[in-house]
Amino acid sequence: MTLKTDAAFAPEIKMTLPGPKAVEIIARDKKVITTAYTRGYPFVLDHGKGCYAWDVDGNKFIDFVSGIAVNALGHAHPEIVRVVQEQASKFFHMAGTDFYYGIMEEFATKLCAMAPGSEKQVFMTNSGAESIEAAIKLSRFSTRRPKMIAFYDAFHGRTMGALSLSASKAIQKKHYAPLLDVSHAPYGDLDFIDNHLFTKTTPPEDVAAIFVEPIQGEGGYNVPPKGFLAGLRERCDKYGILLVMDEVQAGLGRTGKLWACDHEGVDPDILCLAKPIGGGIPLGVILGRKDLMENWPSGSHANTFGGNPLACAAGLRTIEIIEEEGLVENSRKMGQYLVGQLEEIGKNDDTIGPVHGLGLMQAIDIRTSDGSWDPARRDAIVDAAYERGLLIIGCGKGAIRFLPPLNVKQEELDAALAVFADAIRACQTN
Repeated sequence: MTLKTDAAFAPEIKMTLPGPKAVEIIARDKKVITTAYTRGYPFVLDHGKGCYAWDVDGNKFIDFVSGIAVNALGHAHPEIVRVVQEQASKFFHMAGTDFYYGIMEEFATKLCAMAPGSEKQVFMTNSGAESIEAAIKLSRFSTRRPKMIAFYDAFHGRTMGALSLSASKAIQKKHYAPLLDVSHAPYGDLDFIDNHLFTKTTPPEDVAAIFVEPIQGEGGYNVPPKGFLAGLRERCDKYGILLVMDEVQAGLGRTGKLWACDHEGVDPDILCLAKPIGGGIPLGVILGRKDLMENWPSGSHANTFGGNPLACAAGLRTIEIIEEEGLVENSRKMGQYLVGQLEEIGKNDDTIGPVHGLGLMQAIDIRTSDGSWDPARRDAIVDAAYERGLLIIGCGKGAIRFLPPLNVKQEELDAALAVFADAIRACQTN
């Protein structure tokens, strides 16, 4: 498939990558930064605008990583820049855990007004993992129960509690035991919970919470079968278990609905947010059922930087822009277009596809001719896309994910897909 694209929306690569300035920075970086990070291709960002990013050597890329779903409005949105600068001119920090300031209340009020289902209250954090940790503590405190249930291929973060829930890569847990008491089930399998966990290993009366991604992120952009989330809600109600939705990557319009749990109309007891909620500035949130939050005594949990005023200002304006510009609907509409074009790219190649995801949270599988995962070719395609000016990354065992900003235009999708199709041709197998 050959895609036509307007040159105005195309990337501009001026040299063999990485360029000389990037090479110098990476060499210095390796002397001072730990090898624990999972860097892939050698992209060194200088500045960005919208869904475009320029490296330090002046090469222009289309960025469909979006800071791993953080930059919901793309890079350097002028309104986010404005409100951060405005807030910074007043004060940077005042520890919302100990004091009051208006922007924190305004942001929390907005979040509560848009929360799914029952009335909610807010606890603010600095990241997705910290939101998960807060949800663990609230769940155990509220139920006085020790155990939790999560799912294989889940990723909830790398701090010790979040890591206990995660089950996507063994390397993430190696040498960190003992962890919390978590039982795992296959994603989407209610029968396993009923007929294995509840009857053999994990009495439901001992379970504080079930943690679930309404669409799995790092594990491969796995969409659960219809009725799965509603089935979890029924089991939680039956046994007094709390249902915790991890919408750190999927929330705030990414899936074509405001919240991914809205696809089944499920009301979680606790909703965990981060990534896009701060408009690019580190910020996380849990939205907890009001009766749970009001019974969490003063001093039971706190932090220093959660609800930082710069992040709250950016977060509030991000939500307002998503509403004003109809970006949840744009995510749905552009997501449908993206799926159709990706399916067209893989139409005549059994090793490319299927496409799976929701809204602008999409992935396409890369497999061998016998149907096995092909992570080596997946990585080669990702690298070839970078060399041609498209920033994408993998997920799961052999998939490539697409995370454009929620305000992406069709012309920008076309430009990115043209590069992607060319990268696939460059990595064609015999």
